[in-house]
Amino acid sequence: MADTGFCMVLTTAQGETGQKIIQALLSKDLAACVQVMPIKSHYVWQGVLREEAEDLLIIKAKVADWVEIEIEIRTAHDYDVPEILRFDVDAGAKSYLDWITAVTRPSLRGA
Repeated sequence: MADTGFCMVLTTAQGETGQKIIQALLSKDLAACVQVMPIKSHYVWQGVLREEAEDLLIIKAKVADWVEIEIEIRTAHDYDVPEILRFDVDAGAKSYLDWITAVTRPSLRGA
């Protein structure tokens, strides 16, 4: 499979936490786009079955920025164990991937 250098990062949040994450990522040019979808999550936390309304954040970014993205999410998040998952993009429309490159910070690779 091809390595495009791009990824999607998923996290969930409630209330203003999602906006804090979005603001941090976009203001630091770590993400090109963050989509927000209301969801209902069902999970077990500390032995108790839970059901919560949350927002799913789908973050479009470069793999090179993964470490900083994870740090920003953890810093802004109010969960003890936030969901932070990275999915590398194997392929995508060149024009869209070019746009991600154009609106995010320059890659530090080779520096």
